[in-house]
Amino acid sequence: MEKEKILRINYLAEKKKNEGLTPEEIKEQQALYKEYISAVKKNFRATLDNIKIVDKK
Repeated sequence: MEKEKILRINYLAEKKKNEGLTPEEIKEQQALYKEYISAVKKNFRATLDNIKIVDKK
């Protein structure tokens, strides 16, 4: 995920805490969260796929 999108997620989260979001910003935040979670899941899956179990027996 691009650094700009992560910065935007953080900005919207802070704004939500302090003053609230407009309906458009809420939709944008939800879309960004969905994209972020998808990227995390993809990276986690790739990590799991690269794990090799070695049995010394």
